[in-house]
Amino acid sequence: MKQLIAAFGLLLASSLAIAGEGPDELVKRTADDVLAVVKSDKDIQAGNQDKIFKLAEEKILPNFNFEKVSRLVLGKNWTKATPEQQAAFQNEFKTLLLRTYATALSKYKNQVIEYKPLRLPEGSTSATVKTSIVQQGGQPIAVDYALEKKADDWKVYDIVIEGVSLVTNYRSQFAQEIRQNGLDSLIKKLAEKNGASAAKSS
Repeated sequence: MKQLIAAFGLLLASSLAIAGEGPDELVKRTADDVLAVVKSDKDIQAGNQDKIFKLAEEKILPNFNFEKVSRLVLGKNWTKATPEQQAAFQNEFKTLLLRTYATALSKYKNQVIEYKPLRLPEGSTSATVKTSIVQQGGQPIAVDYALEKKADDWKVYDIVIEGVSLVTNYRSQFAQEIRQNGLDSLIKKLAEKNGASAAKSS
């Protein structure tokens, strides 16, 4: 279920920003747009992985700050990495997230997103949009989206589900692998996992 909720979070970064649009407006508009596609596309509802992945790829990439996420996830290991390692990690991590959340998106079953009022001081370049995922027969799940303003656009760089940060969660997983076997080993394992997922969905 957490993957499904996080999928909503990533998809909130989907459409190109409208000039002057606030982070909460961006979140709501893009979530509505993407979920409307999911509801109307029978292939996606049937679990067509290629179509789901393409939807996620087209909608997520424009407004999701993968470089910042990659830097935050690797922490001090990012600064120690070569430019080639940084690029390789970012590419494989991006693919991992896209495939993970594309799969989770196929499990969408009409959950409802409720939005909390945004508190954003004038001139702020960072914001947290607080929402709640309401699901039938279950307790609401609190989901916060961390956004940063780059030029005139807001971009998502972290998702916090019930107090657990996506960035922090991956950082702890990856740090252990890097300590034991090095960054190249982590990149190789991510590539193998992505390759297996691509083969499975083809």
